[in-house]
Amino acid sequence: SPTQAARALKPCPPGANNCFSTASTDKSRLASWVWPKSMTRADAIASLESVLKAYPQTGVDGVDGGGWSLADDQMETSGFQRYEFKSAGTGNLARFFNGGKPFVDDFQVSVELSSVCIRSSARQGDSDFGVNAKRVNYIARSLRDAGWDAPSI
Repeated sequence: SPTQAARALKPCPPGANNCFSTASTDKSRLASWVWPKSMTRADAIASLESVLKAYPQTGVDGVDGGGWSLADDQMETSGFQRYEFKSAGTGNLARFFNGGKPFVDDFQVSVELSSVCIRSSARQGDSDFGVNAKRVNYIARSLRDAGWDAPSI
């Protein structure tokens, strides 16, 4: 059912500086994204997937230069998807702290009855230097352009 996936989206750890979630209760809390009343849930899923698939593989706003992939697709059965976004892996932090490998972030969506729950988080470290906020805000802006109520961070 649609609500099972939402329960699977976890809140961010307390005080996290590299995570945002609709399940959080502190500064990392995100508002759910609500599709237009004129859309059915199926239309909303199509709209959401269209926006997510249009996210540039070259990244946006100086982040996600290593591309992204759909890592877990349960949209048909539970309304859940998990994407992996990668840094370019060319910066000093990647070189010094990650062996020159890209940093990987997880972006999860859970389509509910009239809204979408979201979690965007870095897999490692304490700070992400604003990467998750930039990603969430870009996607939210694209959804707003499609008529959604999708607040930015």
